Amino acid sequence: MILFLKNLLFTVLIPGTVGVYVPLRLAGSWQGASAQDWLLAAPLLLAGAFIYFWCLWNFAVTGRGTPAPIDPPKKLIVRGPHKYVRNPMYLGVLGVVFGWAVLFRSTAILSYAAIVALMFHLTVLAIEEPSLRRLFGAEYEDYCRSVRRWIPTKR
Repeated sequence: MILFLKNLLFTVLIPGTVGVYVPLRLAGSWQGASAQDWLLAAPLLLAGAFIYFWCLWNFAVTGRGTPAPIDPPKKLIVRGPHKYVRNPMYLGVLGVVFGWAVLFRSTAILSYAAIVALMFHLTVLAIEEPSLRRLFGAEYEDYCRSVRRWIPTKR
């Protein structure tokens, strides 16, 4: 139960803020979104959320941890979306942000998405990858050689 609550808290605070709260604040009003806009945006919104929650499930069930750096998984996750790309959670959140940009036809949200993508990349390079190398050593190095950081790998 504690692990569930930690994952819920992290999800609401970090991806919830980055992927939902800020884009909706930038959008301003829902009134401009037509049914056609929803049809175009829904696949991005749903796929992004699905990928994020699938990874969250794997972090909790397989890794017995959270996406939060203070409570990472105890086991390297190389299944599910992580089998194809090293950072699927970030890609899921970006999918949601791009979905909002499409829904609201918003260049402000699109610009925000570009900034978020850059911040994700810098976080991965400066914090996550060095931390994973320390935690999982050769196992992580092997994983890095077989799975790309951002572009899915066929397996």
